[in-house]
Amino acid sequence: MRSKIVISIILVTILSIKLFGQYSTLQLNFGHYIGDQKLVLDSVMFKNELGQNFTVSKFKYYVSNFHFKSSSGKDIFINETFLINEDEEESKKIILNKLPAGNYTSFDFILGVDSLHNCSGAQSGALDPVNAMFWAWNTGYIFLKLEGFAPNSLSPGKFFEYHIGGYKQPSNCIRKISIALGKEVKTDAAITKEIKLKVNILEILKTPTTIDFSKLSSVTDHKNATLVADNYSDMFKLMPNEK
Repeated sequence: MRSKIVISIILVTILSIKLFGQYSTLQLNFGHYIGDQKLVLDSVMFKNELGQNFTVSKFKYYVSNFHFKSSSGKDIFINETFLINEDEEESKKIILNKLPAGNYTSFDFILGVDSLHNCSGAQSGALDPVNAMFWAWNTGYIFLKLEGFAPNSLSPGKFFEYHIGGYKQPSNCIRKISIALGKEVKTDAAITKEIKLKVNILEILKTPTTIDFSKLSSVTDHKNATLVADNYSDMFKLMPNEK
């Protein structure tokens, strides 16, 4: 008799979690583009704002510190860090499974790694130095890497490389990315909701500063890094069919 009562309690508990489970699963998909063309590494030639040709060989960056605004005005914070890498298809699909079920109107995140994690030395997971996104304990993480080939580059081999990082003023390259959802997105425990983002790499090379490969082919320290960071702050948009 006692065992039946225990089993009943367990079943009621499981059912309660399913019915009133506070968490839903949201998948964010990051699609990489050069303007309206899908990014293809190495083999496809693109043009920047100045009409200069270039190819991309590497594109990777950190996203972290997610805030979701519910229709009731609540702000939900998810403290996770992800490394998005064009060369690793699965990395462009990130799963957030600590989001309370509900209706959401917007969200934001940072491109970069916050000061706390930058000051914590080498870490594991997405922040593991094996990912080649860590400078040193006193300089922290590289937030974004964009590398490739450009005939106008004055560097040896005609390569360009932009390694952007820094969390201290006046070289703070952390940028907040805000995404307004065209319509309320409802999440619940029963299904995984997907949101698709378009990441336009051309924005890294323009607005507010148009980058000329013949004048700026390399950014590997904090010099000029904030210039590039200001450019990439608007490269994330909601996919048109998501609005």
